[in-house]
Amino acid sequence: MITVSKPDHDIKDVGLAAEGRRRTEWAERAMPVLRQLRERFARERPLAGRRLAACLHVTTETANLVVTLQAGGADVALCASNPLSTQDDVAAHLVRDHGIKVFAIKGEDHTTYYEHIRAALAHRPDITMDDGADLVGALHMIALNRLDDLAPPVRKWVETLSAAERKALVAGVAGSTEETTTGVIRLKAMAKDGVLQFPVIAVNDSDTKHLFDNRYGTGQSTLDGVIRATNMLIAGSTVVVAGYGWCGRGFALRARGAGANVLVTEIDPMKALEAQMDGYRVVPMAEAARVGDLFVTLTGNVEVIRVEHMRMMKDGAMLANSGHFNVEIDLEGLKKVARGPVAVRDFVEEWQLDGKKIFVLADGRLINLAAAEGHPASVMDMSFANQALAAEHVVRHAKTLAKDVHRIPAELDKEIARLKLQAMGVAIDTLTPAQKKYLASWDLGT
Repeated sequence: MITVSKPDHDIKDVGLAAEGRRRTEWAERAMPVLRQLRERFARERPLAGRRLAACLHVTTETANLVVTLQAGGADVALCASNPLSTQDDVAAHLVRDHGIKVFAIKGEDHTTYYEHIRAALAHRPDITMDDGADLVGALHMIALNRLDDLAPPVRKWVETLSAAERKALVAGVAGSTEETTTGVIRLKAMAKDGVLQFPVIAVNDSDTKHLFDNRYGTGQSTLDGVIRATNMLIAGSTVVVAGYGWCGRGFALRARGAGANVLVTEIDPMKALEAQMDGYRVVPMAEAARVGDLFVTLTGNVEVIRVEHMRMMKDGAMLANSGHFNVEIDLEGLKKVARGPVAVRDFVEEWQLDGKKIFVLADGRLINLAAAEGHPASVMDMSFANQALAAEHVVRHAKTLAKDVHRIPAELDKEIARLKLQAMGVAIDTLTPAQKKYLASWDLGT
């Protein structure tokens, strides 16, 4: 029998590598913390002999992370965590210049997307790195023998494996890391149900991730994506922000800074109260739907904007999403009652509903990565420093970490902040001996 080997990459065009390299090097200039980690990883090789499968947005910032992991000794396979987020020139650069196994093409269809996830799983990783828990989710469907819940390309491959091979695939994973809020929610649900098969580091829970990446990164890049897609004037428009978590408050801040009237919708009374006291008008979506010019969902939940809301919207309303999955806007419901879509610009589709035009941006997928370049490199510097350190932490502590969702140790989180401040040329004070004593005492009062 002749064995036909699968290709070790699937990208758009390796000829794009030179541009990808130039842009990746530009991003690296703004990533000093990750640079320092890469230098240490090259010396110490903490990931030597490890196979790592990463399902992340394939961007210039991710390229710098992947090169850092490779410098640490890891054999890396990379697939996209969103069909529209891949930067094809970056994928080409990683393949040509670093020999990374990359499976990602911008605009890939549903079947290709999951074929690429299959390729990452076929790497038989010791460590997985997710942005949305797609790799971990597939591994757990395999572990629980829920093959019918796998996407067809993954299921067909798994069905060629013996029971022992399937068991070994899952058992071989020492641990995982998760980048985003949506993924962490899924993983904590797994842990609660007692089905989590290996320890996971919730990178998103690190202070140096969600306080900066989610707030400042999402805030800026979401506004950037909307403007690139539509060329709309934000000043004077009414912008409805669905969700006031760190991502929502970051975008609300940027939209208000650009001159928008910002309305916030929420289901959490504490977050709604924060938004109100931050100076925003908090209303139900049914009320916001009647007045909004631009709607942006940032909740991590399904059907936040439904057909009942769309019917109330004014002619020309624009809908965008900056949550991880394209489930926050009920596009399936829209398809049943509206005519369309008609492409009117890149990443803008027009729907006719009740005699009005509704515009959906980027097919309801991440607007900041579909229509723009994602977060600025400077903020991803901290997020990806967390990812690199999380991978190292998994390797060092795999035998003692419980099968649960963990945070990066606080001392590592603070070290990332210290290194970032140092790179920015910012000095801070230190506690005096008297202050240390006071904070450690219980008998020192007025």
